[in-house]
Amino acid sequence: DPARVGKAVADRANWRRWWPDLRLQVVENRGDKGIRWAVTGALTGTMEIWLEPSLDGVLLHYFLHAEPSGVSARQLARMNLAKITHRRRVAGKDMAFEVKAAIERSRPVGVSPLT
Repeated sequence: DPARVGKAVADRANWRRWWPDLRLQVVENRGDKGIRWAVTGALTGTMEIWLEPSLDGVLLHYFLHAEPSGVSARQLARMNLAKITHRRRVAGKDMAFEVKAAIERSRPVGVSPLT
């Protein structure tokens, strides 16, 4: 249900756990379509969770467009950006699976959420 997922990702109490080194400012809360943020802290940029209805559920798309904050071009060139990117992707997947587990906790395996 996109509305339940939208409510879960819009819950500010979760953000610090999912992204402890980021400060998020809501740019657009789109409810059952997702949420967009401006990002500061360890990174500067934007982040979005886009919710796409699919069959009897919803697909959660996670986008993070940001650069490390407060670093010079020289420092940026020395950073292991592949490792940083991997860490952010894993954090996004962890968030998505946590939301999925919470939403589906009370539903038996193999049972449609529409029944």
